[in-house]
Amino acid sequence: MNYGYLTLARALLPEMTLVAGALLVLAYDLIRGRRHTLPERRAAALLLGAVALAAALYDSLAVGALGPVYGNTLMLDPLAVATRAGVLGLALLTLGVAAGARLPRHPAEYVAIILFANTGFTLMGAAHQLLVAFVALELASLSLYILAGFNKDSRESAEAALKYFLFGGMATAFLLFGFSLIYGVTGELDFSRIALALAQTGMTPLLALALVMVLVAFGFKAAAAPFHLWAPDAYQGAPTPSAALIASASKLAGFTLFLRLLWPGLGALAGQVATAGNTGGWLTLVALLAGASLLLGNLAALAQANLRRLLAYSAIAHTGVMLLGVIAAETAGAGPLFYYLATYGVATAGAFGVIAVLEVNGGCQRITDLAGLDRRSPLLTGCLAVFILSLAGIPPLAGFAGKFFIFAAALQVGGVAGPAGWLTLLAIALSAVALYYYLIVLKQALVAAPAPERAGRIRVPTATAITLVAAAAIIVGLGLFPSLILGLF
Repeated sequence: MNYGYLTLARALLPEMTLVAGALLVLAYDLIRGRRHTLPERRAAALLLGAVALAAALYDSLAVGALGPVYGNTLMLDPLAVATRAGVLGLALLTLGVAAGARLPRHPAEYVAIILFANTGFTLMGAAHQLLVAFVALELASLSLYILAGFNKDSRESAEAALKYFLFGGMATAFLLFGFSLIYGVTGELDFSRIALALAQTGMTPLLALALVMVLVAFGFKAAAAPFHLWAPDAYQGAPTPSAALIASASKLAGFTLFLRLLWPGLGALAGQVATAGNTGGWLTLVALLAGASLLLGNLAALAQANLRRLLAYSAIAHTGVMLLGVIAAETAGAGPLFYYLATYGVATAGAFGVIAVLEVNGGCQRITDLAGLDRRSPLLTGCLAVFILSLAGIPPLAGFAGKFFIFAAALQVGGVAGPAGWLTLLAIALSAVALYYYLIVLKQALVAAPAPERAGRIRVPTATAITLVAAAAIIVGLGLFPSLILGLF
């Protein structure tokens, strides 16, 4: 096993590129940017940030799958490579969204924090040890707290950051306590060695407590019910690019980390949900979180008049489907879950991109603010239709393929008669509920007449237009050719 520093440096090349890019953005703004206007500073910061993300994306693909690195501290397998590429691609979409959003007062700092957050995301995708996983998760989380409250002139942004921070801090305490118990029982930090130790010890009261702690923290981080209370306020109050990053790249990196921890690391304590009887493992708890998220997310979304809060409760419902993918990963592998996470992230980031443009052109808080969008901007309307219909799971878009693969994989875990089958049937039934509230959004954009004060044409910035069209093309392309992602696994 290679412990060389050169191998470690090569494995961490994307993270080093992101950190160097963040420092470059800050240095350029400090040395040269202060002489220019705010729009020019923002353009320079976004350009340098995009170059750093593109370079890190290239590094991720160039490094490839090295296998275990530095004593199994990192695991660069196909899942890690795909996750790194996925979060960096979603971050590029976020910068495209930022190009059409309201100006932050400190654009260089904003872009730098996005790069630091993605450093945590990429490290989460490769982490294979408890300490590395914790450090990566907290680097990403602290960056997201700052991004949520970056708009200092908005009370809603401050409230979003405070709630996100308080709930996130509580989740961190649960996670650290659970990790400490796992280490105390097994004496190991590496996921593979933890798995070997648990195969010998089996379930104990301390390990049962550790599982509960870890899954509570996971529920907070993933916005799974009943640990979702921060999500609607964070989605509503955070700056639009921040909300896009929280809803897309954060979810992809978080689920990858916990999938790697739960199955290879804690797989011996999984129990089973193939039949009605269970052995008290973590699969039962994940199934309960999935059911609660599906019910609460879809039913609460029906009552929302605020577009961002509707997307937040929709995200909670989608978390329930993602948890089904975690359950099915034992037999189907990580492919279906990763495909769902990636395509959901693109669609959600694209939807926030449309919101960002509308906020600059008269505001967009309530669903009714979308009225007459087809007459004001056919481009925004077409892209929004693709994103919303994909989230609803309409063929041939990627959202339909994602749900199909998740549901098919879950039904293989004990068939229709088992708990996993019941959850799948519940998710299919609630998809009809989701279709209703998604169509309400499209009805406003395509059918309703605009208010007189919102009847003017909307100018979409070139960078944002390219971003939205690219995101829509990705949704359509991956829906028609899902093997482009699934073939990686």
